Parts: sequence; C-alpha cells; structure tokens
Amino acid sequence: MGHVIIRGEGLTIEDVVRVARHGEAVGLAPAALERIAASRRLVDRFVAEERVIYGITTGFGKFAEVVISRADARRLQKNLIMSHAAGVGDPLPEEAVRAAMLLRVNALAKGFSGVRPETLQLLVAMLNEGVTPVIPEQGSLGASGDLAPLAHMVLVMLGLGEATHRGRRLPGAEALAVAGLQPVELEAKEGLALINGTQIMTAVGALALHDAEVLARTADAVAALTVDALRGIVTAFDPRVQAVRPHPGQKLVAENLRRLLANSTLATQQGELRVQDAYALRCIPQVHGASRDAIGYVRGVVERELNSATDNPLIFPDDEAVISGGNFHGQPVALAMDFLGIAASELANIAERRVERLVNPALSGLPAFLTRSGGLNSGLMIAQYTAAALVSENKVLAHPASVDSIPSSANQEDHVSMGTIAARKALRIVANARNVLAIELLCAAQALDLRPEAAQGARLRPGDGSGALYHRLREVVPALDEDRILHDDIVKAADLIASGAALAAVEAAIGPVA
Repeated sequence: MGHVIIRGEGLTIEDVVRVARHGEAVGLAPAALERIAASRRLVDRFVAEERVIYGITTGFGKFAEVVISRADARRLQKNLIMSHAAGVGDPLPEEAVRAAMLLRVNALAKGFSGVRPETLQLLVAMLNEGVTPVIPEQGSLGASGDLAPLAHMVLVMLGLGEATHRGRRLPGAEALAVAGLQPVELEAKEGLALINGTQIMTAVGALALHDAEVLARTADAVAALTVDALRGIVTAFDPRVQAVRPHPGQKLVAENLRRLLANSTLATQQGELRVQDAYALRCIPQVHGASRDAIGYVRGVVERELNSATDNPLIFPDDEAVISGGNFHGQPVALAMDFLGIAASELANIAERRVERLVNPALSGLPAFLTRSGGLNSGLMIAQYTAAALVSENKVLAHPASVDSIPSSANQEDHVSMGTIAARKALRIVANARNVLAIELLCAAQALDLRPEAAQGARLRPGDGSGALYHRLREVVPALDEDRILHDDIVKAADLIASGAALAAVEAAIGPVA
C-alpha cells in the first residue's frame, strides 16, 4: 500500500478517498514539518513575551477581550476542547471522520497555524493506526469553522471522548493505548488551531462530490440503456445540435451517449418510428449536462478548500505577524454543497421520469410494470413508487442551507454559513439519487428482456456501452420472471453503481466515459 504524503498543498479528492475509504497510510513531508516548527517558534516567543494576541493569550469568541495568563495557557486549551465538544446526533461515518482528520493535517501542514510538530504527528499516527474519533454529526454552524465536531476529534487526542479501533468503540484513552499511542497535552494556540476550520464540511463534501461524479458518469450509461429499451431517437444527440448551444456538460453527455449507443440495433433515427421523444429521453444531454457543469464547479471549490489554511488567527512567521481574519467561514463550501445537492437531485428527477416511461404500458408499449403475468405479479410497480419517494425527499433536502444564518457568541459571530448541514444534505441526496438510478437500471434491463421484437425471434443488440452495462447487471441480478423481494435487487444494482463496477464494465467496452 502506498502513502499519501502531506505537504499542505496538492491534496486531491482522490487522495481523500484513498485515505478515508481504503485506509491508505499518511506521511508528513519534511518541508511541511519545517514550516510547522517555524510557525510554532513564533507562537512560543509571543507567549514568552506575554503579548495580547487572540486565541493565544486571550479567550475565544465573545471572550476575546479576556487576557489569559501564561500559567493558564494549557488549561485554556483543554477547557476550549471540552467546552466546545457539544455535538449531538448520530456519529458521522468513519470514512467522513478519517477524511476530516486528513484535511486537518493538510491545513496545519501549511505552517500558518502554530501547532507543535508532535501534536500533528499524533493526528497522523491516529489515521495510520485506525483510531477514529466518534464525532456527532450535528452542532456546526459552519463559521468559526466546524468547532463542535472538530472538538470531538481533538478530545481523543487528549485521551478523552470516544473512538473506534478495528471495529470496537472504546474510550479515547483506551483506543490510543491499544494502538500504542500516547495522548498529548495542548500548548498555547493548539486547541484553537485544531478545531477552527472547515474540515468537517469539506471532508463530507469531498466524499459526496466523488460519489456524485461516479453517479453522473454512470447515469449517462443507465440512460443509454433506457434509450435502447424504449427504442429512443439518437438524432437528438447529434453533435450539430450541441454545437449551437455550447455548454460543455451538454456536449460531453451527448458525446457519451453516441459512444454508449454505438452499433445499437434498438435505438432509432428521427422519423423511423416517431418524430421526437419525450423530454426525459430527448433532453438527456441538456439535463445531465447541466448537472455535470455544476459538479465541475463544485470540484474546483472543494479542491481549493482541501489545500487552504482555514483557522484563526493565522501565523505568518516570515513577517512575524499574527492576523485575525475570516478564513474559517464556510460560505464558499456551503454554496457549493447546496449546488451539488441540486445537481444530484436533478439527475434523479429525470431518471425517475424515465422509470415511469419504462413501467407505464401507455408510454412504453411494453407489458405493464414490466412483468409478463400482470395481476398475479406486480413486477416493478413499487420500484417506481420508491423512486418517486426518493426524488420527493430530495426536493425537500435540496432546499439550500446556505441561505440561512443565525447569530452566535453574543452576536460576535453574527453571520454563519451552515456549510456542514449543506454537505451532509448533499451526501444524502447523492445516496438517494444512486438508488433512483439503480431502479432505472433494473427497469431498463427488464424492458430490454421484454421487447416484443425479442419474442418474435429478432436479434436485438443494445449499444456497445449500454449492452456492457446490461450484461454486468445480469451477472448479479437475473431477469424478473416472477415476483421476488425487490429490495435485494435494488441494493445489488446500487452497489454496482457505488463501487464503480457498473462504470468499469462500460469503460472496458468503450473506453473512458468522460
């Protein structure tokens, strides 16, 4: 297994996924350790000189005017972590916590935060030894950073709180001990440096973005299989149509569809069977493409945030300056996460409309609800209900969190981003959308099996890419000859999408799906 080397820059979303989901080890670059040490030396000097500097020799938030003595510096840091660990709700997924730990390491490695190298090395060791703090998912306002959830992360570094280790949930001190690690005692500035930042929202957002990108590419392939199953008109995907409205995502999706449907004997030309298709088929490039463009924007925001210093105050050793600013404010991420949720929601909305066209005999010309023995069997009737329920839930979740704000800390912190709520919502929307796409995949494959031409002995050939997707699904989900528990089929189809296996099968047949 390789290492992800942390330099304070150049961290990618793919790096985050490898560490968070696949347990790849992490190391600190020597140059990063040098920057961290230089920043720390300046903090130590200012503490020795008893300068009045926010977060170093003062209280926090509304207590910024309260000067703390040098003798109380350590107690101040511990009190900060304990008092701010006020989260509630279900624990964040372990992968999201691991991602947040990685992002916190990368932000501190930039050398603008004033932590000691040994403090940061403990966080790296926890990642590598599988000590994952238990962090309640609720409690962040998304400005002053993700204070409450990150405080729960730091509790474990102090030997407090709870953590998981190799599947066991343990007290923080015990989790460190079984991994051969020792807790740390925080010095001046370190507590604030560890909890003041956007790493929870960005971690959740990075995972949601990765999943949305896989989903969007797979959605093109699933939609192509539906075009085959309904004998849709490929003329609408002609490059000339896209050229006169040159949105990049639209052009990309249309090109994908043409490659996915290449050599299909099912897809038709304009006027061959009908003049034009309903929007759910005809407008796939326009709708999927708009979501692609939105997702591309989100990637840019998240990649920048992965490699940003987002705590306060920031230490600039070269200038011997400590500056209080607002990099902890999550507004850029909040807006992007709301946009991501909307983009993923729309992929599901149009997919559900294609599901309706597949199961409705008045629209498909196929057996009702895609079963040969309707009445005795209900076929895929209730799968469409589930898809409808999911898209309706997504419409509620897609309401933007970033338009909300509420003052805190006695009105000192009078505008907040709600970015962590936006990121959590986006992750849930993407999961819902994946299940809708899984239902469309099941319906499209079943519709292909029920084409009347097949019953008449005609040789039906789906497109090169859509056919590969069909055959990959049939390796794990057989055709629905009689009613069975559909939940199991939906889970298997969704797992194919989530794991990337569905996309991999398509790409093995036609090359990369852009």
